[in-house]
Amino acid sequence: MERELLRIGIGHDTHCFDVGAFIILGGVRIEYSRGLRGHSDADVLLHAVSDALLGAVGWGDIGELYPDTDTAIRGIDSAVLLDEICKKIYAANWQIVNIDTIIFAEKPKISPYKMSIKKRIAEILSIDESRVNVKAKTGERVGIIGREEAISAECVALLVQKEN
Repeated sequence: MERELLRIGIGHDTHCFDVGAFIILGGVRIEYSRGLRGHSDADVLLHAVSDALLGAVGWGDIGELYPDTDTAIRGIDSAVLLDEICKKIYAANWQIVNIDTIIFAEKPKISPYKMSIKKRIAEILSIDESRVNVKAKTGERVGIIGREEAISAECVALLVQKEN
């Protein structure tokens, strides 16, 4: 008899603004007056997705797999890291049922980019776009988000593994 194992994971990441002329969110380049500080490309959304997937299967977090002390990944495209994580997850017979994400940013406004971000994340994860949700919230001028000091992201992922 075949049964399904379901697992839920949650991921979170925050990066402060820094010098630059663009940010990367969900694998999509967004022109902006500042960039985000980070060891990789500082894609807070893909980092949150990575952590949610790793958490669902119980494999720790992105910092354990790709520590910020590793000079080989300095400036790396976070989509590359997420793709590697997905390959390991799929090789262990896990499938992504869906992911639900939130980007917390006062500015830039995320709404014009939501569909592009959704499409790019689905592409990286090799799943249908209908399994990806992207939401955006402001900080209502409160805290590090509201004061435009940082951008945060969260993700919840549901995975299934078929077991004989």
